[in-house]
Amino acid sequence: MRVVATAEEMRELGVELAGLLRAGDLAVLSGPLGAGKTTLVQGIAEGLKVRGPITSPTFVIARVHPSLSGGPALVHADAYRLGGNLEVDDLDLDASLEDSVTVVEWGEGLVEGLTEDRLEISVERAEAAGATEERTVRLRGVGARWEGVV
Repeated sequence: MRVVATAEEMRELGVELAGLLRAGDLAVLSGPLGAGKTTLVQGIAEGLKVRGPITSPTFVIARVHPSLSGGPALVHADAYRLGGNLEVDDLDLDASLEDSVTVVEWGEGLVEGLTEDRLEISVERAEAAGATEERTVRLRGVGARWEGVV
């Protein structure tokens, strides 16, 4: 668990997480609207050195951000508007999974079947909504890939 006080700290956490992520990794982000999921992805993108800008993909569902440094691309998806597993299958996220770092906002309960290993990231706002930017971020590694990493 990590407490993040500002949007800048959330981006810095994303940069830190990018240092752990590699091609083939799936990160599943959960949390309420406005919790800071996209801000975290902006930091991950910065750390991976991919082409931006990184914005919420809610209306386009998924964006591919190619590497500017020879590393893996970032596939940034948003499952908020998806109606179920069939629509997730239509995105073909598994087609680029091995070569990219795939981050899916709102993917909980929808994308776990893409791989046995994943990093689950939960972002929650502080109790006094609106009174602070403070967020609690919880990381949970699932599968052999994440044993001893998180």
